[in-house]
Parts: sequence; structure tokens; C-alpha cells
Amino acid sequence: MKKYWLAFWVTGFVLYCFPQDKLKALDKDLTTVSYPYKVNFKSIQSQGEELRMAYMDVAPKKANGKTVVLLHGKNFNAAYWEKTIKELTKRGYRVIAPDQIGFGKSTKPENYQYSFSQLAANTKSILDSLNIKTTVVLGHSMGGMLAARFALQYPEMTEKLILENPIGLEDYKTMIKYKTVDENYQTELKNSAESYKEYQLKNYYDGKWKSEYNRWLNLLAGWTLHKDYSIIAWNAALTTDMVVTQPVLYEFGNIACPTLLIIGTRDRTAIGKDSAPNEVQYKMGLYNQLGKKTQQAFPNAKLVELDNVGHLPHIEAFDRFIKPFTNFLDD
Repeated sequence: MKKYWLAFWVTGFVLYCFPQDKLKALDKDLTTVSYPYKVNFKSIQSQGEELRMAYMDVAPKKANGKTVVLLHGKNFNAAYWEKTIKELTKRGYRVIAPDQIGFGKSTKPENYQYSFSQLAANTKSILDSLNIKTTVVLGHSMGGMLAARFALQYPEMTEKLILENPIGLEDYKTMIKYKTVDENYQTELKNSAESYKEYQLKNYYDGKWKSEYNRWLNLLAGWTLHKDYSIIAWNAALTTDMVVTQPVLYEFGNIACPTLLIIGTRDRTAIGKDSAPNEVQYKMGLYNQLGKKTQQAFPNAKLVELDNVGHLPHIEAFDRFIKPFTNFLDD
């Protein structure tokens, strides 16, 4: 198989805001990272390779017979659903939270044709192995695009759909200058704790950092310190291309199941914004407008807007996120 032409080692300094006892080098499989619940692995035969897909399967003490699948975003993994899982299982829901191929503890292939349809099929293979016939699906950020594709691809399995600040509510490829996978790879290789934090401060948290955010940031930043980072960067470049070239918004009208949009209106996330013309950049990622526009695209959607909340409602404003979510589940 093709080997990477550039091995990437980071041996530089650690930023003042990430003391060395907190920011540690992390291998591609996060083998030294503990998730909040037991991690299982599903073997998947995909595109001529045997891959491993990590997932948490958390059972409630008193089951209500319902299952919720939680789909993570591009800069995250299933671990950041910890508080959401705790609340859902307390209410009787079984929760399945996978790491998609290329993310978290799952396999990072050297060659993989990423598509939302493929990731949806991979997710379904886990549900099939667990004999889960129907489920509620929640997707955040990139996971929102995947959740929409899952609902389109497997409508018989999707009882309800929840999209939490999903990306892809606009067609990025019509707004930006296209970057090849190789160009995106070179960009990914330049990432550091500093660049990740700067991006998240600007797009997620309105310039206001809390110590509790370090946990999720350090999972990204720790990768940049490890010799495995080249494979992480390569997969990140491939998934960026997937997001840009595979819009799902044109098919929202075909999603018949009850849908809830939870939108933090301060969010300004837009993939590839830095490569858009200056006169276009300020129009991208306006979630205070995108939520309303997207609601109209669905035949059966409810919109809950969270003012002064950014890209991560379930991290930044959990109580405001969980109430409309659970109300929707209980309807």
C-alpha cells in the first residue's frame, strides 16, 4: 500500500496554556485514553480491508425499550458525549456512540474512499450486530451530515432525527476555492495545540475559554505530538474533502421522520471559509440564519435556537441543550 511521503514528528515546545503534565503525545488509536464507558470493537470488512470500529454501548438500569445513536463531529470522538449518555441512560434509553472510521479509537486507513453513505453503512453494521431494528439518531457538526445521510439511506431504522449545529447547511463547494486532498493534508500537518485552540476560541466559544474545554482540545493536540500524526492528518484531509464535495442539504426534503434542529446561533463554523473570497467569508456559517432556512427545507422539523451559544451546545450549554432534546424524545 501507498506509504506517506512525509513522516511528521513534532518535538517542539508546549504552549503555556497546556502544561506538559496535561498535554501528552497520543498515538493514532488513543490507546492511553480512557473513554467514559466501556469501548467495544466491531470488525468491518470494507473496501478490501479489515477495519475496527470502536463504539460504546451503554445500557440503562431501567430500560424503556428505545435506543439513541450519537454521531460525533469532525474534530471530536464519541467520548465527548459523556454527559449526554449519562442523562439518556438515566431516562431509560440505550445509547450507542461509535467512533467513525478515521476517528477516535477506530482504524485510520492508509487508503479509504470516504463517503457519508459508507460511514452510514458502517454505523448500520454495528446496529445490525446488536440486533437493533430502529433507533433515534443524533448528529453533531459533521455527524449531522452523517445522521441526515443515515436517515435518507435507512428510513425504516430512523424513528427520529436530531441535528445539533450540523455543518453542511450550505453548499461549501459553491462558496470556496477547491483544495485538493494533498493541499488539505499539508494544511493538517501544520496543526498544533495553538492553532486548534485559536480555531475553537473563534468558532466555538466566542473567545471565552474554560478549563473544561481542555479535555477535548487535548485529544486533538496530543495527536500532533506523536509520530503517528501523518496518518491522522491524511485521514483528516480525506474527510474534509468528503464534507466539501458531498452536500446533503439538497435532500432534506426527502427526510420524512420527525426532526429536531438544535442550533447555537452564535456559531460561525464553515468548512473552507479561509479559502473563500473576502466578500463571501462574512456570509458563511451564519447559524442565526441557517437554522431557520434549514427548518423550512424539512417536511417535519422543529427548530430550537439557543442564543449566545456556539458550535458545541452539549459541551458549552448542556442544560439548555438537553431539555429540548429529551422533550423531543419523550413526545
